[in-house]
Amino acid sequence: MDERRRLTGFVLTRILLVTLLLVATLILKIQSPGSIGEWIFPRFLLLLTAAYLFSLTSLVISWLNARLTHVLAYLQIIWDILFATALLLVTGGIASPFSFFYLLSIINASVLLARREALYTASLCGILYGALLDFQYFGLLTPLGLSQEQAGWYGAAYIFYSIFVTIAAYYMTACLSGYLAERARRSEQDLEAKSVNFDELTRLHSAIVTGMESGLMTLDPERKIKVFNAQAEQVTGVMQAEAYGRRLDELFPEFLPTLDTLHIRSDVVFAAGQNGPRVLSCIATPLPDREGRNEGLIINFQDVTELKQMEAGLKRADRLAAVGELSARIAHEIRNPLASICGSAQLIAQNPDLRGEERQLLDIVIRESDRLNKLLSDFLAYARPHPPHRVEVPLCRIIDDLRILMRSDHRFERIVIRQEFADIMTVRVDVDQFTQVLWNLFVNAVDAMPEGGQITIGMAPLSDKGEGENGATWDEIMISDAGTGMSPHELAGIFEPFYTTKRNGTGLGLATVYRIVEGHGGQVRVESTMGKGTRFIISLPRRG
Repeated sequence: MDERRRLTGFVLTRILLVTLLLVATLILKIQSPGSIGEWIFPRFLLLLTAAYLFSLTSLVISWLNARLTHVLAYLQIIWDILFATALLLVTGGIASPFSFFYLLSIINASVLLARREALYTASLCGILYGALLDFQYFGLLTPLGLSQEQAGWYGAAYIFYSIFVTIAAYYMTACLSGYLAERARRSEQDLEAKSVNFDELTRLHSAIVTGMESGLMTLDPERKIKVFNAQAEQVTGVMQAEAYGRRLDELFPEFLPTLDTLHIRSDVVFAAGQNGPRVLSCIATPLPDREGRNEGLIINFQDVTELKQMEAGLKRADRLAAVGELSARIAHEIRNPLASICGSAQLIAQNPDLRGEERQLLDIVIRESDRLNKLLSDFLAYARPHPPHRVEVPLCRIIDDLRILMRSDHRFERIVIRQEFADIMTVRVDVDQFTQVLWNLFVNAVDAMPEGGQITIGMAPLSDKGEGENGATWDEIMISDAGTGMSPHELAGIFEPFYTTKRNGTGLGLATVYRIVEGHGGQVRVESTMGKGTRFIISLPRRG
């Protein structure tokens, strides 16, 4: 491609030179009719016309077939030498002003081919030029219109001197132009190699920035955003076109504290995303230029919300395991004397001689003992759950059993249970434990809707990566209410044992739900908005 481009430039330059030569000759012919012989002018026009035709033909062939470009370059140099020789013969030989055309041929040979070809061309031009002057001096070119008498005016010494100086100039031109042409070609090759490397680096940079699993943006010294990759768009919900050129404090003020602690990773809460508040792990590093001066900043950030939730869940599980083991031991030790106290109070209450006030006090002791015993039973069920015996069961059957229990509970009088799944859908659970899970969630929903309302339960199969659409390996059960909702502070502690916002609550209902689902190898999460309601999402594996 480069060789064809050089040949094209050479041919166009030659066409321009021939055109200027033709114009100058015509002007001279018009201004001074006798200065150009009548026998010279037609030959001169014929020679220029042939130069036009050859140059245009070479140009067309090189663009039609690039493989012939190298051959055309050789032909063009040969034609130039012949053209210069013919031009000298037509325009007076030793007296012709066009001997410089040989220099152009040498220069073009070095540009189109190489230094060696330029030296060959210089040798050939020197031989032709010297032969032409010698032949004219000895009268061998008289039939072609070149006068021997005119050559004799200059003398043999002058002709020898002219030939020697001209040939030396040809070789010097060949060496110099060949050297410069090789330097130019080498520089062109180096530039092309660097361009290729630059293109590869550009593609690599683009692939790395685009394929990163973390968000990346760069800032200029004025803290304007310049680079904003696809993951940054996904995390923030802001498109690159919208972010480009905007100031960081204008678009993402949450990242400003990160800029004050360079090279130190920190967590920020990003609340402007499409998926609600997210926890982003960020680190800012300087962006130096070639001289090492600070040219801006690079901010790398990653959504670690799920990781933080998992970390909190693991900490909570470890804490609950330790507290649960200790509390279970204490509860077991309390339960034995509590049973003795309750039994003794019942025996005393059978005494017929008790007064009304004394009997009333004993009833309080018995009632509170029973309540405390129930609390201890619930806690022991939470702290030491039985391993689940999982079976395949239709979810609607569990819901139907719960509907029967609800009929005898006045709290469900103004509650409507809405089922949003097919009757044939099944879950693989311990029936008694999962019934307890749903009952606790239903009671929690009822307490959130004191004026009554609707509880919606839905189900959807989920597939792991690599599974087909019909190869679901997880079941997702959603229980939603339209109650008062919970604040972020309440959401943070709802699965903690003994954490409750109810006046008469024990704080073990949702903790038991969490423990049972965890025992099934599943997960439970909650979404809630103040004034709009709450939704619990239970994910259960179908295997195991």
